Amino acid sequence: MKKKNLKVVNKGIDTTELIMAMDELEKTNGINKDFLMQSIESALVVAYKRNFDCSDENVKVILDKNDGQMHVYQEKEVVENVENSKQQISLEEAQKINTNYEMGDKVEFELMPKEFGRIAAQTARQVITQKIREASRDVIFSEFVDKKGEIITGLVQKADGGAVVMDLGRIEGIMPKKEQVPTETYHVNDKIRACIISVEKGVKGSTQIILSRASTELVRKLFEIEIPEIYEGVIEIKSVSRDPGSRSKVAVYSPNPNIDPVGSCVGQKGIRIQNIINELNGEKIDVIEWNEDPSIYISTALLPAKVLAVDIKEDERFAQVIVPDDQLSLAIGKGGQNAKLAAKLTNWKIDIKSESQFRQMLEEMNSENSEEIENSENLENSENSVETESEEE
Repeated sequence: MKKKNLKVVNKGIDTTELIMAMDELEKTNGINKDFLMQSIESALVVAYKRNFDCSDENVKVILDKNDGQMHVYQEKEVVENVENSKQQISLEEAQKINTNYEMGDKVEFELMPKEFGRIAAQTARQVITQKIREASRDVIFSEFVDKKGEIITGLVQKADGGAVVMDLGRIEGIMPKKEQVPTETYHVNDKIRACIISVEKGVKGSTQIILSRASTELVRKLFEIEIPEIYEGVIEIKSVSRDPGSRSKVAVYSPNPNIDPVGSCVGQKGIRIQNIINELNGEKIDVIEWNEDPSIYISTALLPAKVLAVDIKEDERFAQVIVPDDQLSLAIGKGGQNAKLAAKLTNWKIDIKSESQFRQMLEEMNSENSEEIENSENLENSENSVETESEEE
């Protein structure tokens, strides 16, 4: 049914300044004015019901964005017999107001309590403050969610042996203990660079930024910053493995045969790679050339050790690597570090043996095979002997 509004005689609460403030917020904070007005109207309805002991669902608040007036209305339905005077009005009474009213129409009565102006202003301020805070949080979240995986510089605010809190300008970032480099010590007011590994919204809508100096992404991004060919896509980083604070391995590749990917990354007199090492506080970096042949790739990944041979089992992604006797400890590395980093870099299981170990293993295999052959021959001779005796009988 159509709705006919009662002509308002009372002047509403003047909210011209409020409308002007919302116009300014739309320009500066990007908060939609219509959305903000709807939020304020909903909050004002709740405030009215709470302060004037009204539980009627047919009460609404309207902000006129043209003249800046605020009105409180109670809506009643035109019926033949009134059962609820707070929500209904008889046809006879409605037509006293306006003869055009019919059954089922809605009649709006304006409510204008004297004290509501003060309550409304306070409520509006609270809603606007909340929406500004929410909008600010959304802007910050949108800004940082696009920076996930990038490097950011911050100032250490808290470093007490646990999580490190960093000032990132408009927001704080957290670097958990597991994302810190074991060999590094952080102090308040230190200016450090870290990688953004996670951007999430908290329970109350606040943005939570997790930072890391231990991730492989930090190494990858530092290479992109220091080496223009990587940033431009001329050289590609295929894989990175890292033992934070100790050693990293980076596999690089260029489809252009005229470009030396490793030489470009190291730079003239090693200046490019040295800049990255300095940023990582002396962490060693092995830059190797990626190769689609797993044998060559694995051999290179085990640098600085020299490799004699690589036996590949494609189905199991397993590689048996043979190195000279004097290269075994270098290939494995302290605590198995070099072998582990090579395995992570190539995504292959790697078993390393020295030349003498491999020879011994072959001798044992040959010995075992000889014994099996001899046992098999003895068994065959024994069976033949039994058959012969059986025939004689």
